[in-house]
Amino acid sequence: MKNNSFLSILLLLVSFLGFSKTFKTDNDSLQKSKPKLVIGVVVDQMRYDYLTRFYNKFSDDGFKLLMHEGFNLKNNHYNYIPTYTGPGHAAIFTGATPKTNGIIANYWYDKLNDETVYCAGDANVNAVGTNHKAGKMSPHRMLTTTFGDENRLFTQFKGKTIGISLKDRGAVLPAGHSANAAYWFHGKKEGKFITSDFYMNNLPNWVKQFNSSKKAISYLKEWNTLLPLDSYVESGEDLNEFEGGFDGKKNATFPYDLKKLSNKNGNFDILKTTPFGNSLLTDFAIEAIKNEQLGKDNITDVLTVSFSSTDYVGHNFGVNSKEVEDTYVRLDRDIARLIQTLNVEVGKGNYTLFLTSDHGAVDVPTYLKSKRIPAGYVSRSDLKKHVDSLIEVGFKIGNVVKNISNNQIFLDEKTILSYGLNLDKIESYVARHLVAHHDVSQAYTSKAMKFTNYFEGESKLLQNGYNYMYSGNVIYSYKPNYIRYSKTGSTHGSGLNYDTHVPLIFYGNGIKQGSSFKKTEITSIAPTISALLGISFSNGSSNKILDFIME
Repeated sequence: MKNNSFLSILLLLVSFLGFSKTFKTDNDSLQKSKPKLVIGVVVDQMRYDYLTRFYNKFSDDGFKLLMHEGFNLKNNHYNYIPTYTGPGHAAIFTGATPKTNGIIANYWYDKLNDETVYCAGDANVNAVGTNHKAGKMSPHRMLTTTFGDENRLFTQFKGKTIGISLKDRGAVLPAGHSANAAYWFHGKKEGKFITSDFYMNNLPNWVKQFNSSKKAISYLKEWNTLLPLDSYVESGEDLNEFEGGFDGKKNATFPYDLKKLSNKNGNFDILKTTPFGNSLLTDFAIEAIKNEQLGKDNITDVLTVSFSSTDYVGHNFGVNSKEVEDTYVRLDRDIARLIQTLNVEVGKGNYTLFLTSDHGAVDVPTYLKSKRIPAGYVSRSDLKKHVDSLIEVGFKIGNVVKNISNNQIFLDEKTILSYGLNLDKIESYVARHLVAHHDVSQAYTSKAMKFTNYFEGESKLLQNGYNYMYSGNVIYSYKPNYIRYSKTGSTHGSGLNYDTHVPLIFYGNGIKQGSSFKKTEITSIAPTISALLGISFSNGSSNKILDFIME
C-alpha cells in the first residue's frame, strides 16, 4: 500500500514536471514567435467585391500576394449599424461595437449638452504642426481600449503604437489612448502631416523633413489611368451622369489636371480625392517604419495605416466608376511598396499584417434606377416634418423633435414630461407610424433597444450600434438602396450587405495560408491579434477569436 502511494506520488511529480516543462517550452515558443510588428491596414470604403472585380488588374505583389499567401476571410461583415468611418475604425481596433466603445457615428448629437460633437474632436488639446483647428483631435470620446493600448500596457510601454491616415479619425481612433503618435494630413494651402499635443509638443524631425520635402506638391500632377482606359471593362462608361467630379472641369472624365484644378478644389485637399492621396500616405508610412525603428527589436510594435482616398473617390464618383477602379489598381501598387519595405526593414516572417475596411458602399441609386433596380433618395427635413406632424396629431404637442441625425430621432424629453405626457408612449407611437413612411424599413424605440434582446437580423445590428448614453429616442433604417445623399456618387451607413461585407485578410507571422467562406465579424480582429500576441483583450472587445487562421 505504501509502495503504491509512493509510486502514485512519483508519477504525479513526473507528470507535473513534464507539464511544467511543456508549459515553459510553449511559453518560450510564444515569446520567440511573436511578430516584431503588427500592421493594421484599413482601406476606407472598400467593398469585398473589389478584390474579385479588379483581380485581373492587380499585380502579383499587392492584393494578390495577401490573398494567396495569407488567410482570406471572404464572408466578413460588420455586426452593427451605422457603417461609418469613425465607428468602423473604432470597432476594428477595440473589438467592440458602438454600443460599448461609444463611437456611434462620425458626428452625433450630444443630447446632454444640446450640441453636435465630432468623434475625434477635442477642444482641450492644441494643434501641433499647424495653427489650424484641424489639429485639435484626440481619442477621448472612445470609451474602450484598443489592442495597441493593451500591447503598450503588456510591454510596460516599451512597444510603440503609431497611427497614420489622411483622415484624423482614421489615425486617432485606431492608435488608441496610449499611442506614441497619431498623424493625419492637413490639406488646404499647407499640405502636411500634423498631430496634437495629446501625443507630443513638437513634430519629430523626420516628420518635419517629410513635410518640407515637397512630396505633396509632386502629386499635384495629371491624373490619368495607370492602365489603358479602354481596358477598365470592370467599370461603367467614363462619361456618365452618375458622378460628381471636380469644380472647374465640365465633365468627370479622364484626364484630370490636378495642379490646375487645385485652386477651386481646396488646394492640397484635392489629393484626398485621387489615388495620389494613398501614395502620399504610403510614402509617409514607409518613413515612419524607417525613422521610428518599428519592428527592430523583440518587443512588438503596432502601426495602423488607414487609406482614406478610396472613400473620397467613392463618394465623389461612385462604386461603378473608372475613377474607383484606377484608385484600386494604383493602391495595389502602393500596398506592394509597403510590403516590400516591411520585408527589408523588419524581415519577412517577422511581422503580421491584416487588411480590412471600415465599411462598404452602395451603388449610386440613380444608376440603379436606370437599370430598373429599386432605389431612391430620402430627405431628413421631410422626415422631421413627418415626425413633428405625427406627434402633434397624436398628442397635441408641437416642436418636440430636437434633432434627427444618423437615423436617430432625439425628442425634447423635458418639454414632453412638463406636459404630463408619457415618453414611452410617444416613442412607441412614433416608431409604429414611422414604418408607414415610404422610405423607412424598420423603427425601434429606445426602450426596445435597452430591454429587448435581439439575436439576428437588422434589429440586432441596430442594437449593437445603440449606446444608452448617447443614442436617440427612436432609431430607424431605410429601405435597401435608399440613401440621404446627392444624386451623384456613393455613400454608406446601412446594415445591408453592400455596406457590411468588407475584406479581411491576415498575412505573415503566425498566420496560416488559406481562405474561408465562414461568416466572421469585424469585432473578432482585435481579440485575434491579442491572442496572437499573448496579451490581454481590449477591455470591451468581443471574445471571438479567429483561431482557425493561426498556425
